[in-house]
Amino acid sequence: MQVFHKLEDVPADFGPTLVSVGNFDGVHRAHAHVLREIVQRARQIGTKAVAVTFEPHPVRILRPDSGLKLLTPVAEKLRLLQATGIDAVLALPFGRDLSLMTPRQFAERILKKKLHAREVHEGYNFHFGHKAAGDMNLLATFGRELGFEVKLYAEETLRGEKVSSSHIRKLLSEGRVSRARHLLGRPFCILGAPGRGRGYGSKYTVPTINLARYEELVPKDGVYITLTRVGAERFDSVTNVGNRPTFGADSFAIESHLLNFHPIELTPESEVEICFLDRVRDEIKFPSVEALREQIARDVNKARRYFHLLGR
Repeated sequence: MQVFHKLEDVPADFGPTLVSVGNFDGVHRAHAHVLREIVQRARQIGTKAVAVTFEPHPVRILRPDSGLKLLTPVAEKLRLLQATGIDAVLALPFGRDLSLMTPRQFAERILKKKLHAREVHEGYNFHFGHKAAGDMNLLATFGRELGFEVKLYAEETLRGEKVSSSHIRKLLSEGRVSRARHLLGRPFCILGAPGRGRGYGSKYTVPTINLARYEELVPKDGVYITLTRVGAERFDSVTNVGNRPTFGADSFAIESHLLNFHPIELTPESEVEICFLDRVRDEIKFPSVEALREQIARDVNKARRYFHLLGR
């Protein structure tokens, strides 16, 4: 997969293309459906399948006080986009110039002149251009003028729930990681480096692996059944997200207890990935370390039963 980080990186003779434009945060089921369609169609007619996205997310520029947390940081989003089979990603730098581009300018300069689009595939709620003034009807009008077809995709739902990045963020903020997993089409995962804890796990309860400071979206504080990958090895695990109130002064941490642990080499360069499967309970303050230790044992037993049933 080719990745172009600005418009000027796209070769003059690149194309013709089938294009989908969006933020693609999470690369969820609805995103994947559209991208698989353009890949299949591109293979049939001998063109290239291209995803156009933006970096940073436009909301972070247009509404900097929103505090938007991403489902997938850029590197992970590119990996997931590559997995769909598309030929290229154009990650446009989103700043003042792009934000002021009119819908017509976007269609003419980017879709037609630069990408030589033959077809543009978008969801029902697609908007583009300055102040999101362009919609699917306007895109279809431009398509007729400029020579590309427009394919509209209806809203996708799963068991009555809308498949959208904003709804998945809401589910995760409520700790509903199992439901988010269905809408994403995979478990929600976070990726980072190992961090240094305060030693409570090994000293008072159970050995844990801490994740270094993570800036993007994490599920609601609580205890979860997870899969934790350390380097190339994957472990069944129980993960606590929160402030560890039993030990006094709050300090946010994401820490995993590995159920099938064996000694592993852990360096500051090691990669740690935590994938959230189901929620066990809220994070609460226990009256004593012994009470916490007993609860952790119950959490671990619940996780072991979960993985046993999963294996069956």
